[in-house]
Amino acid sequence: MSGSLFIISAPSGAGKTSLVHALLATNSQINLSVSYTTRAPRSGEVDGKAYHFVSRETFIAMAAGGEFLESAEVYGNFYGTSRRWISQENARDRDILLEIDWQGAAQVRSIFPECVSIFILPPSIAELEQRLKGRGTDSREIVERRMKAARDDVAHVAEFDYVIINDDLNTALKEFNAVVLAARLRTARQLTRHQSLINQLLE
Repeated sequence: MSGSLFIISAPSGAGKTSLVHALLATNSQINLSVSYTTRAPRSGEVDGKAYHFVSRETFIAMAAGGEFLESAEVYGNFYGTSRRWISQENARDRDILLEIDWQGAAQVRSIFPECVSIFILPPSIAELEQRLKGRGTDSREIVERRMKAARDDVAHVAEFDYVIINDDLNTALKEFNAVVLAARLRTARQLTRHQSLINQLLE
């Protein structure tokens, strides 16, 4: 693998999606992996950009064929990451960002232990609940279920390489970019990208 593989996970409501969009808008060298899902498209979502929307039958067949790097069932819907696309992009020395939950992150780490994993936390439990309620799209029961799921997610925070507290988006974005830059300067990657320079200096 030449490019870096980044994993970002967070409990629902921590602001992960906003942070990822901000990163992609300011860092053109990162490509966001578009997951496959069996859930129905939401208003404004475009197939191939938000997700690759497929039927349950298609998804199950793809999983059986080993086409997913990781997959999981969340709230009754399946989600999966294309193994082939990830391999192709990283072979081209391109950085890839995966938005997946802790279960998917564990699966990816078992295959690519050199990946960089980042967990996003909200500044407080009260703020997390307020963000979930502020969406105005979920019922009270759904919000309560997401709050419980958030506690389950946070229980796995120690499994990640970096933790960012998303209190202020601009500050969190700076910290996110710092992680990305540090990964690009790792010795193994620099040796691969600048071997000719190193050979010249050794002559």
